[in-house]
Amino acid sequence: MAWTEKFDLVVIGCGPAGEKGAAQVAYFGKKVAVIERAAQVGGAGINTGTVPSKTLRESALYFSGLKQRGLYGIDYSLHQGLKIQDFMHHLEQVVEMERRKILKNLDLHKIELIEGMAAFEDAHTVSVSMPGGRRRMLTAEVILIATGSKPSRSPDIPFDDVNVFDSDSILKMDKIPESLVVVGGGVIGSEYASIFLALGVKVTLTDGRDTLLTFLDREMSETLCQRLSEWGMEFRFNDRMEKLERTPTGVRLAMKSGQALEGEKALFAAGRIGAVDGLQLERCGVGVNKRGHIEVNENYQTKVPHIYAAGDVIGPPALASTSMEQARVAMCHAFGLKYKQRVASMLPMGIYTIPEISSVGESEESCKEKKIDYCVGVAHYKNNARGQICGDTSGKLKLVFARADKKLLGVHIIGEIATELIHLGLMSLYDGDTIDSFIELCFNYPTLSEMYKYAAYDGLGNLSGHKVREG
Repeated sequence: MAWTEKFDLVVIGCGPAGEKGAAQVAYFGKKVAVIERAAQVGGAGINTGTVPSKTLRESALYFSGLKQRGLYGIDYSLHQGLKIQDFMHHLEQVVEMERRKILKNLDLHKIELIEGMAAFEDAHTVSVSMPGGRRRMLTAEVILIATGSKPSRSPDIPFDDVNVFDSDSILKMDKIPESLVVVGGGVIGSEYASIFLALGVKVTLTDGRDTLLTFLDREMSETLCQRLSEWGMEFRFNDRMEKLERTPTGVRLAMKSGQALEGEKALFAAGRIGAVDGLQLERCGVGVNKRGHIEVNENYQTKVPHIYAAGDVIGPPALASTSMEQARVAMCHAFGLKYKQRVASMLPMGIYTIPEISSVGESEESCKEKKIDYCVGVAHYKNNARGQICGDTSGKLKLVFARADKKLLGVHIIGEIATELIHLGLMSLYDGDTIDSFIELCFNYPTLSEMYKYAAYDGLGNLSGHKVREG
């Protein structure tokens, strides 16, 4: 038997967008309910995506001794007898801690968490099918759809095979394989490929394009390819799989080129689609595109003004950081809260490959496309004392700036703590600074942050036609 209760806001999904959107409204005294169909809160960001892959990266670096190789010149081999449970132990601890944080946040804001499958009855009413067969009806003046995304699964690929995985199921792998074929050179494919490579797995990555991470500054993606190649990764670019076959030792991928790729396991990282199945969106007048993404305006409103959507369910950039901000902005608009009215215009991107990459603003390629007269300055980790200390001698930091007035246009970093270093560049971009700002600043020594100063010096040298400092 169903009963109906009225809320100021009903949120569907308790991932990064759902949690933060709900908390934003509840903070101002509104009555809020969050519906989550999974057994655990956190969405893909906590349970299968952002946090797990980044935690596994740290575990891979630890177990492989990869950092120590650069420091001491010793080839540490993977711990003998390492089990998948050992590899996953730290991941489970981190994920559980993050789940507890979310539950505590909901409790502090007096947000009601309802476990069950949500479906629209009409534009203001959501039914919840709960465990045990119970059903509940919720009505609200405002509804936020924050159901996230799920891996895109081609019907031609046998994901029920024990040797075939996507970005969610790979976390359930029973053992670390001897070899792995990764299909897809985007963020997910590149991250997992480098993680397993660090663990001593023979990795082959294939993609229909000509390099990894094609949206990046070309120099950054080429540097990543070079580094992974030096560690033993094999690449098959400009090629596509036509058929997958099971073999006695794993899988075999027949490629369009006529070649074949074999591995014990295969990971298909062909992107993600909006997780809207079961929502019955047609009942409320909200539609989706062919990728299952909900279209929204600048305020994150759908075609139905009181129904908002935020996070991965609306498509790119599909980052946990931006998802949180989108939901906060959406809910401030919905309830007329003069707190946060737009998502920042500068959005940094962090890619947790080994080595990690981060970027913000214009790249050389985007400047060329937009016909911006630009110049660059580069600093290398190998010429930085902290880079030598931490054992990273292949990283680099690039500044892209306007030739006319030296105004900073973009920052691109590959190497140790790139995703932390990017924020100094982000703040400078946001403030409209020139590269002279980095020269005027005094940085701690020895630090990787110093590279901003020397990249700026290098840029001035390029601008004037001579090098002030090499690298």
